[in-house]
Amino acid sequence: MSTRIAAANVKLKRAYEPADKEDGTRVLVDRLWPRGVSKAKAALNQWMKEIAPSNELRKWFGHDPARWDEFRRRYKAELAQKRELVGQLRQLAGRGPLTLVYSAHDEAHTQAVVLRETLLH
Repeated sequence: MSTRIAAANVKLKRAYEPADKEDGTRVLVDRLWPRGVSKAKAALNQWMKEIAPSNELRKWFGHDPARWDEFRRRYKAELAQKRELVGQLRQLAGRGPLTLVYSAHDEAHTQAVVLRETLLH
């Protein structure tokens, strides 16, 4: 039932970077709104806060790279319980470019990276 999605169709972008027409569908995947970003500047098509890590997991992780591997494991387990939301994102990516928008400063250790991995596999 899982359709393969081209890696080029799922991009990651910080909420603080300017929107671009090549972004395609822009979905904010954070539980909290990015500080200091207006709705107009965010230029989002959707805010899917329910797909973000639980508050408990988000607070435990605290963007600590030392906790990254365990965070990935726990978040993937949470995503396995959110199949409908993951499916919605896969559908969007199947139609064209999808940009997962997030606000973390550390671009390598953010839930958007794990979510993109999940969408592509």
